[in-house]
Amino acid sequence: MRQRFSPARLLASTSLVAALAAGLGGCTAMSKLSDATGSVAPRAEAAPTDPARAVEAYGERYRANPKDADVALAYGQALRANGQRAQAAAVLEQATIAHPGNKALLAQYGRALADNGNFQQAFDVLSKAHSPDNPDWRLLSVQGTALDQMGRHEEARSYYAAALKIAPGDPGVLSNLGLSYMLSKDLPKAEEALRQAYASPRASARVRQNLGLVVGLQGRFAEAETIVKADLPPDQAAANVAYLKDMLNRNEAPRGAAKRTPVASLSQPD
Repeated sequence: MRQRFSPARLLASTSLVAALAAGLGGCTAMSKLSDATGSVAPRAEAAPTDPARAVEAYGERYRANPKDADVALAYGQALRANGQRAQAAAVLEQATIAHPGNKALLAQYGRALADNGNFQQAFDVLSKAHSPDNPDWRLLSVQGTALDQMGRHEEARSYYAAALKIAPGDPGVLSNLGLSYMLSKDLPKAEEALRQAYASPRASARVRQNLGLVVGLQGRFAEAETIVKADLPPDQAAANVAYLKDMLNRNEAPRGAAKRTPVASLSQPD
């Protein structure tokens, strides 16, 4: 039986759970403070792995020298990892004003803006963080998520396609592509892209959940449940099944009742 599905409602959430945790596939963002934009921990010291400790450590350095681009970058990343999104955006905004040509700062600032739901501004800032003659596939993918969350799905998919030309088969980009199709109500194409993502040995737990959600939205709940719990320890399998049921229940509110938003995870690749 075809299930009622209102993809446009997914955009009602300002974040669509596309912020830090989703972007890292469920692992802590402090597992690495560096990414493809060239960010490094200041003075080559080991980055704290605990987000709160990292905020404290880099915050102290930032207050001592707020004009240091590397320190501002590490502090902004730590704030994002700790869920302090507005503060991260503020710190990174000031850093980009002080260092207007610093592409690593622009990239992190754009990501922080996306975290906060400022999607058009995020897209514009990220456009300055790389160039058509030297594109960063990770930033192309983040720009795609910003476009998707503004309802510009066809345009978003052109950014995912460009990212996949540079990083063929990347599961995070393929997952975003699948969710873009889901938002456009094209569930078969969404499933096709997500199955490609899931087949990758680098696929995150989030990819598995997204595939299960898309399969479940097509009315194939038993198959969806098998996907989300396959080859997992019992506790993780149970958690995934509970997640899937919750997401599908959000879509199946009684007629006339206020629907909660099914949550899918557009990711920000680091």
